[in-house]
Amino acid sequence: MEVTISVKHKRMLDELLQTCKQNLPSLNEELMKKAFQLSYESHKNDFRESGEPYFNHPYEVAMIIARDIPLDDTSVITALLHDVVEDSDLSLDFISKEFGKEVTEIVDGVTKIGGVFKGQEITQAENYRKLLLSMVKDVRVILVKFADRLHNMRTLEFVHPQKQRRIAKETLEIYAPFAHRFGLGAVKWELEDLAFKYLNKEAYDDIAKQIKNTRKEREYFINKFTKPIIEKLKEHNLIYDLGGRPKHLYSVYRKMIFQNRPFEDIYDLLAVRIILESNDPNECYYVLGIINQLYKPIPDRFKDFISIPKKNNYQSIHTTVIGPDGKLVEVQIRTRKMHEIAERGVAAHWKYKEKVSSSTQDLEEWVNWVRDIFENTSKDEATKEILASFKLNLYQDEIYIFTPKGDLRRLPIDSTPVDFAYEVHSNVGDHCIGAKVNGKIVPLDTKLHSGDQVEIITSKNQHPNKSWLQFVQTHKAKSNIRKFINKEEEKLIESGKEIWERKIKKLKLSFTSDDISKLARKLKFENLRSFYKAIAHDKVDLEELLNPSTEVEEKQSSDLDFEKFIDIARHTVGGVVVEGEQKGLALSYAKCCNPIPGDPVIGFVTIGEGIKVHRKDCTNIITMARTNESRVVPVTWPKNNGAFFVAGIIIKGEDMPGLLKDISNSITTFQNTNIKSANISTHESLFKGTITVYVTDLEHLNKLIERLRKIKGIYSVERFDASN
Repeated sequence: MEVTISVKHKRMLDELLQTCKQNLPSLNEELMKKAFQLSYESHKNDFRESGEPYFNHPYEVAMIIARDIPLDDTSVITALLHDVVEDSDLSLDFISKEFGKEVTEIVDGVTKIGGVFKGQEITQAENYRKLLLSMVKDVRVILVKFADRLHNMRTLEFVHPQKQRRIAKETLEIYAPFAHRFGLGAVKWELEDLAFKYLNKEAYDDIAKQIKNTRKEREYFINKFTKPIIEKLKEHNLIYDLGGRPKHLYSVYRKMIFQNRPFEDIYDLLAVRIILESNDPNECYYVLGIINQLYKPIPDRFKDFISIPKKNNYQSIHTTVIGPDGKLVEVQIRTRKMHEIAERGVAAHWKYKEKVSSSTQDLEEWVNWVRDIFENTSKDEATKEILASFKLNLYQDEIYIFTPKGDLRRLPIDSTPVDFAYEVHSNVGDHCIGAKVNGKIVPLDTKLHSGDQVEIITSKNQHPNKSWLQFVQTHKAKSNIRKFINKEEEKLIESGKEIWERKIKKLKLSFTSDDISKLARKLKFENLRSFYKAIAHDKVDLEELLNPSTEVEEKQSSDLDFEKFIDIARHTVGGVVVEGEQKGLALSYAKCCNPIPGDPVIGFVTIGEGIKVHRKDCTNIITMARTNESRVVPVTWPKNNGAFFVAGIIIKGEDMPGLLKDISNSITTFQNTNIKSANISTHESLFKGTITVYVTDLEHLNKLIERLRKIKGIYSVERFDASN
């Protein structure tokens, strides 16, 4: 693509190329020019709210990458193109063809995490998710987004006030913490101060004014303080850069608020930074010795981040000493490499690594931590919890805890032995039963402090406790505890489901998954999981639910109906036919099995009651026949001569409007079947009905039962039997 550009834009391109050559390990100049020209052509007719050409934005973003976060030329090219797809007709396929897959994936990632924070926590957490997920794929997506946000913040004055606050809040709560986690100190401080300016203009202006008013006094004191230090450093032939530490307004404001102290008492306004032009960390300790000889140190304000770097790879010595006039002064001592890593974070590592494409081990560990969050966080886990974990890991100060062997573990402030146990290994956390801190046994919710040596006591019989969630701090601990609790819950649900299935099988009922869900809702359970859990906990009386306890009434009703049924059967078919020499004996029907016309039957000669008619599969007749075979007589129902028999059917199902009508229609529309009687009883959301109908034979009855089973809401249809 060849585009004619103005002299002004030619100067801009030359400046960008020059900056890239100075800061980047390598540069594809032709590809950079092509990206510059495509970005210019795509945005040449667009303008920002300030009135300036829109192209200035991607250009400035590219300059921030090249100057402040110098990683590689791919990142700068992506910065030039990051708005092209969203704001023009160009497709990702076109970008891929012209600039390759790598650039395209980063452009796509930056486009997907666009959008403005709207104030709700769920939106905020979703933005975290977008940032994290895109970072897992390619860390450069985040770096370009940092630069994009930094330039937007620098030009925020031209945006509507309401939008200013939204963007500033998102910057302060999401982008600044992420910049901190990536070790981008300079970017983080500027983002915070710019956001502070728009969120609390009055406090910002007040602190800025006080810093300006005290500048001369401060400079005079710093010169007085550093004079003997400079003399000593020269004596020892050390090459260094010494100056005051930049004053970050938001940091001063936070300390005033959280420490409840006035501006004058914030001691680190008086701060000195010594940057040694050396790669030997030992020189930092040498300089520390010099300063301690000149001024009295305050022991509890000494921090050695060289021996124990922060999680974002920040290294430096911090010491606070008593200077002239009894004033406290913070001194930071670091090498040039340490300083660049403190300012440029992950980008600086590329400069000092032999392989440009490889990241630092710590960053890789953190990316794995992020990936672990998304792989092990339940979909049901509260968004608020995820958000809290991110904030904790990104921004909160750390404490340093040691294992019994002296290995170091970093944890957030207020962490407990349980957090430490999970940091060592998830298996150690799961079986943690106690802990020793500095040799003494302590409760598991004890808050740890930097320097503590912790020994975890484990037991195979111990398992995570739900109460641990009340005091653990790390996402790893919370995630593992929830995972165990969810696993136990799944076992409970499975147990409840098995109990349910055994019960309905025993009662010969049939439920579809939709039927069970409806039943659970009727019983006021939130979902099927809650229903099965209640069953496992024995909080649901399945016997009462599926076979309502109107036993006395139903039994009486059943007996009565059955007696009527038998009478009708005798009257209709004239009783059974007795074969052999027992013809003429009195007949009665056994109550134990209640034979129905059409059933295979057999007779048994009783003493004083004539012949009792049983169903052939009746357990009683089978037992009696074994010992009294001679008293068994063959009996048969007379051949069907077009007469109707009365048969009974028991129906169970969900109590719902119109169901009785559906049952009636299903019966009467099949072979003009007539209903003799119906007796329906309901219990909570279920019903149980006894229906007697006129049928010609068993086949007629069985087909009728099959039809009834197909009605929606019906769980069970069985042959009527007084023993049911």
